[in-house]
Amino acid sequence: MDNHTPEQRKKNMQAIRSKDSKIEVVLRKALWEKGYRYRKNYKKLIGKPDIVFIGKKVAVFCDSEFWHGKDYHACVDRIETNSSYWKQKIKRNIERDLEVTKDLEEQGWTVHRFWESEILKETDKCVELIERSLHSERGI
Repeated sequence: MDNHTPEQRKKNMQAIRSKDSKIEVVLRKALWEKGYRYRKNYKKLIGKPDIVFIGKKVAVFCDSEFWHGKDYHACVDRIETNSSYWKQKIKRNIERDLEVTKDLEEQGWTVHRFWESEILKETDKCVELIERSLHSERGI
């Protein structure tokens, strides 16, 4: 059973951002402070990556754990309201993430996907991985 009233649930769902989420802002700010410039929510690429370094062909996705299915099998049983809909939606998100990553890599892009917890707890490590890609021989 849902612990929220329909009005509370609606308000919560409306607050979920598809761009400029907290995790995106944290990672972008860390990159910006190191002097990196990028495009955000780049519509010209499949999947509309959260952060893109066009010349280096590096795409970064900031994935929230719930919506992108981290530990899906451990968490799926906690979904009580409209569970079949949400389970299917999250499964499809997982599939789409894999498809997008594969498509971009086939086009020569380096793709980074970071979980929310990684960005919030280990921002420097995320930045370091991105930096390695930007400075690697693979980057143009």
